[in-house]
Amino acid sequence: MKPNIRHRIIAILSLWPFLCSLAQENNILVNTDWDHERHAWASSWITHPTESRSDFGVFLFRNSFNLETIPDSITVYVSADNRYRLLVNGHEISRGPARGSLMHWRYETLNIAPYLHVGENIIASEVYNLGPLRPAAQYSYQTAFIFQAKGDQRTSLNTPGNWTVWKNEAYEPIEVTGDMVRGYYVAGPTDRITGSKYPWGWESVDFDDSNWEKPVVLSRGVGRGYMHGTPWMLVPRNIPMMEQSPEHDPVIREASGIDFDPQFPALNHPLTIPAESSCTLLLDQGYLTTTYPIYKLAGGKGASLRATYAESLYDNELRKGNRDQVEGKQMIGCFDMIIPEGGAGRVYRTLTTRTYRYLELRVTTGAEPLTIEGIEANFTAYPFVRNASFSAGDPFLDELQEIGWRTARLCASETYMDCPYYEQLQYLGDTRIQALISLYVSGDDRLMRNALLQADQSRMYDGLTLSRAPSAIPQIIPPFSLYWIDMVHDFYMHREDDPFVRSFLPGIQAVLGWFERRMGPDGLMGGLEWLNFSDWSKGFMVGSPPGVDLGGSALVSLNFAYALERAAELFQHFEDPYLAERYANLSHQIKSSVFDLCYNEEKGLLADTREQLDFSQHTNIFGILSDCIPDSLQHGVMERILDDSTLVQTTIYYRFYLFRALFKAGLGDHYLGQLGPWKEMIDKGLTTWEEGDYEERSDCHAWGSSPNYDLLSIVCGINPGRPGFREVSFTPNLGDLEHVKASMPHPLGTIRAEYDHTPGKQLKATIELPRGTSGEIRWGTQRVKLKAGSQTVLMK
Repeated sequence: MKPNIRHRIIAILSLWPFLCSLAQENNILVNTDWDHERHAWASSWITHPTESRSDFGVFLFRNSFNLETIPDSITVYVSADNRYRLLVNGHEISRGPARGSLMHWRYETLNIAPYLHVGENIIASEVYNLGPLRPAAQYSYQTAFIFQAKGDQRTSLNTPGNWTVWKNEAYEPIEVTGDMVRGYYVAGPTDRITGSKYPWGWESVDFDDSNWEKPVVLSRGVGRGYMHGTPWMLVPRNIPMMEQSPEHDPVIREASGIDFDPQFPALNHPLTIPAESSCTLLLDQGYLTTTYPIYKLAGGKGASLRATYAESLYDNELRKGNRDQVEGKQMIGCFDMIIPEGGAGRVYRTLTTRTYRYLELRVTTGAEPLTIEGIEANFTAYPFVRNASFSAGDPFLDELQEIGWRTARLCASETYMDCPYYEQLQYLGDTRIQALISLYVSGDDRLMRNALLQADQSRMYDGLTLSRAPSAIPQIIPPFSLYWIDMVHDFYMHREDDPFVRSFLPGIQAVLGWFERRMGPDGLMGGLEWLNFSDWSKGFMVGSPPGVDLGGSALVSLNFAYALERAAELFQHFEDPYLAERYANLSHQIKSSVFDLCYNEEKGLLADTREQLDFSQHTNIFGILSDCIPDSLQHGVMERILDDSTLVQTTIYYRFYLFRALFKAGLGDHYLGQLGPWKEMIDKGLTTWEEGDYEERSDCHAWGSSPNYDLLSIVCGINPGRPGFREVSFTPNLGDLEHVKASMPHPLGTIRAEYDHTPGKQLKATIELPRGTSGEIRWGTQRVKLKAGSQTVLMK
């Protein structure tokens, strides 16, 4: 065989698994003509023939077909811009696509066979474009829908095929402003739904769609690698479908203008509002949640129902105070407006999710009474499962974990989110903490993988990632690009997946190069563009430490040195000794410069700049974490960080790093005494952790859930002993706790630890490691090796 032929065969064989994995694309290895191109789909993107493709609009697509027998499987691929809700014979089976960017536009792969029956069937899709008001996290090119069935026998299901389309005029957007919700808001509009304009029953087989229109074709569907320009580069969904489960019924806390059944709004306990009247009801879910609300109404032609959603209520001075209290408080929040058309058994759904603890209903009726037959709410979030446990016989620590896990869940959907009410954006500073919580409490690493990819895909030409991704509104926070490198290293320490980690090396080089080009001649970071946010601390201007604008920030210099060290480890692992040594040397030079120029002998602390006028907990925390501060001084510096109230103090967010420094400096036994801010939040009736201790805005920020990670990583002391987590390190910091029992997921099984502790005297540790792992437990100066299986160690 000739060498060139052999090479072609090898190339084809190497591509074959990839082609098989993308079955929706044409099975073509070589572009031959315009109709036979690699990465092309058999179906096309379609849209409404006359309506605006960029403005707000809700569009309904239908395709009916007959079956003589029901196949075991019918695989279909579906996507839309902005989003879709897919129904088969009236059953909702999918919402999507998973959030991404135009360069990586997701599609879902579904088996619709279980929802089919012999005879006529209907596939229906609700597609909406939120227009200029869409969330900041939502990319869009134009309104569009694509659907394709696998195999040559199902081509009638492909778009355009037999599909029809209709614009649903019932929906109009309500713009949510910052004034309306008292804070920066970019999570999209709410809905005004007019029942008289709704095509009731549109998703059913017997609906008459004879006056519906034929859609127009926009372009063929294509995947990444297609040879021509295309708006959407389709890639398969890489995360599971979101959980949707019934939420508990709320309770009525206040009511005016109506007598009511106290079991309302549960089904079979309806509420009828008489004609020509008005009423207000305040419902309390009891805890913060995120749902798709469903309002079941009957009658009420000429009425209006306004549903307002809020995390908490406000007093007359616009303070939230205790979240459990409702007396003398007012509702401030975003709202939906429903205008019933008088029919029976009507179901009104919001297009997008709502986050709330309190739900206020304001109803005004006309000539007909309105019956609210029930309010249903389907909780939705990424389907994390709580697989870890921590028990120490302390009710506060139990509540700490419950609230923290609820917070983490509400801040995780198709991406991690800073908060579910106001922004819904995947900020890298928040995401690093959220990902570690996911790994330790759930063990599910898929959302972390997705976050790492999306950040890498957001990188600009000069090297930095966006501060948040996906985000159609670009924002740059340079230190967050460094936290992305730290996050890649976190993944490397906790998972064995060299090809995945290796894929980020070019991006890591690009980020580090951006910072290196901005180093000052004195070895500190020079002046930086953009927003160099570190923490919302009093004493930092707009969250940025001194020195970032004109140069000389010790904190950002140490952020850079810390990331360089982690990059050096990665490049050493992947056998690039030149870059590994170069990054390690640069890190050492920066740390030496920071210590020489910023360490104040009198205070025994690092200053924030070379002028030594400002001092913060933050700079000294990273002085410890990066080993800029010599090991012999770290213990004393850490004590001063905790005791000196004149330092710029960390907020809830940066306490994650405070606690890592506490652990590193050998003061982990002080951890449990540092949880005062979380106790204060519980005392204020919060059911999720608020954004920070500096102002009242978001009641749900997942960076506050770091104790769910800390209890396992610091108190139980469970951490990777080496990359990949096959070696497990135990360095418990039990403080005054006498008995602790914990478990956490590991890629090879479950890690279990049980500690019986006599403070100041001895430790009895029973450790169970999964097969294929080993470990070591450290207690004071003692070190004991561990093996797979269960073992008990007595240490004094």
